[in-house]
Amino acid sequence: MSQTRRIRQKKRAFPRILGHERAFLADTLRAETTGGLLLLAAAVVALVWANSPWQDSYHHLLETQLGPLTVEGWTSDGALTLFFYLAGVELKRELVVGTLSKLSEAVVPVVAAVAGMVLPAIIYLAVNLTASHGRPSGWAVPTATDIAFALAVLAIVGSSLPSALRAFLLTLAVVDDFGAILVIAVFFSHGFHLLPLLASIALIALWYLLQHRRVRTPFLYIPIAIGAWWFMHESGIHATIAGVALGLVTRVVPDPGEEHAPAERIEHRLRPWVAGIAVPLFALFAAGVTLSGSAVRQLLTDPVAIGVVAGLLLGKSIGVFGGSWLTARFTRAELNSDLAWRDVAAVSVLAGIGFTVALLIAQLAFGADVAQVERAKAAVLIASVLAALIAAILLARRNRTYAD
Repeated sequence: MSQTRRIRQKKRAFPRILGHERAFLADTLRAETTGGLLLLAAAVVALVWANSPWQDSYHHLLETQLGPLTVEGWTSDGALTLFFYLAGVELKRELVVGTLSKLSEAVVPVVAAVAGMVLPAIIYLAVNLTASHGRPSGWAVPTATDIAFALAVLAIVGSSLPSALRAFLLTLAVVDDFGAILVIAVFFSHGFHLLPLLASIALIALWYLLQHRRVRTPFLYIPIAIGAWWFMHESGIHATIAGVALGLVTRVVPDPGEEHAPAERIEHRLRPWVAGIAVPLFALFAAGVTLSGSAVRQLLTDPVAIGVVAGLLLGKSIGVFGGSWLTARFTRAELNSDLAWRDVAAVSVLAGIGFTVALLIAQLAFGADVAQVERAKAAVLIASVLAALIAAILLARRNRTYAD
């Protein structure tokens, strides 16, 4: 076999995105970028409000009961279910028709995402298992990447970067979200009840059957979704898992003569609401950490805070970059000719922005220990801001290189 033929057969770690995939990616990035900016604005409002003379009104609003849940519960268990539904749809789409459907193209971002979750957890545990007042139960907090926030940073400072790098970040986030979903489902279920779970599974199966029979009326799907969500909540498994499951059983491949599959139609209608309202609302009621002088001093010695910051800043960047490089090295995959490993290194730092899901896991990990939840959330915010700033500097330098 000639040298030219061998080069041609090499797998690409970050393949070019063409045609319909490019258009779909562009639409997704635009929505996620807008959502990231709104997410940032909501977090700033929450921090200002929680540290203002009106901070009591903020905490009172969080605890206000609206029907079966508090306001905080509606945003974490309710609004985020829509976010996780889209995560489920994106995962299925990637598995069926996207990058993850081809092993040679999926292996690098999958390994990068897994390494980017495992290493932060190891770093966190190393800190908290050796500290006298460590809390190992929070190991999952630094494992999640916030794709909306990350894409917002990428859009602001990386307009000239190749689309393959953005595709890598999006694929990485899909796998990362799936990992976070598994973590929540397996490790943060409370008071398991079988009958409500079976009821939720039955409704999810009914959703699948309606999809299989090509039923399109929303008047059937909406009550099924609400019922599946509520029974999942009552089962003791986090309610957002119902959103993921419904996303995974939504049809993503259009029939012959069908312009758009149901998943694409639903996603097109739902994404603006998720990016513009659901996720910012969660941020508004999750990011309001009171940062008094004593609280800031406690962060400097708190093993949880140290583990979270180190996990997000070091674990994510080293894990994502190391996983990518080692996989490409030992599978003989090569970078897209438009990219350099310095681009991947910059995006690996960007993966250290752990916001939406990290804040949710902080709430689940420490439960009723309000003070510890506050410190964990503060650490997530600090690490996310630092990761965003460092990545912005690195990406801006790379952006100038491509713009020249």
